[in-house]
Amino acid sequence: MSDKKRWYVVQAFSGYEGRVQKTLIEYIKMHEMEDYFGQILVPTEEVVEMRAGQQRKSERKFFPGYVLVEMAMNEDSWHLVKSVPRVLGFIGGTSDRPAPISQKEADAIMNRLAENVDSPKPKTLFEPGEVVRVTDGPFADFNGVVEEVDYEKSRVKVSVLIFGRSTPVDLEFGQVEKG
Repeated sequence: MSDKKRWYVVQAFSGYEGRVQKTLIEYIKMHEMEDYFGQILVPTEEVVEMRAGQQRKSERKFFPGYVLVEMAMNEDSWHLVKSVPRVLGFIGGTSDRPAPISQKEADAIMNRLAENVDSPKPKTLFEPGEVVRVTDGPFADFNGVVEEVDYEKSRVKVSVLIFGRSTPVDLEFGQVEKG
């Protein structure tokens, strides 16, 4: 059996991903199996939301219920992962012969993690045509209709009715909330 590490997806009880990750790391140390394991990740992205006029950052899992484990698959490493409390099993392949995810899939996940470090995603997603309330800036307390959404820059163009005229206003996500 080769000792080349590949990425496997382990299903955990939803809400216990972090605990499974921590326990697995402890088990690996306890059984001195560091050679068989690489990174153990619970992929999360930082999201930004407005609460009571304050920008709050929080973490959102983008694969709820799953833990990514970089490991050399063999009888011992398989048993170690399966012995962790709240692990339901591996995803892909068969129950006794799990299949790793492709390198391409692993790279896509790593890229998404790396991208997110620089730009937190908004927790609230806006749709064109949706009515929103402006919460900050000169147009605070005005309602408007979303015209365009720019997720790259976290900005939204909103048509606000000012003196009976519809006026497009460019705002940051943090300056509006869903109507």
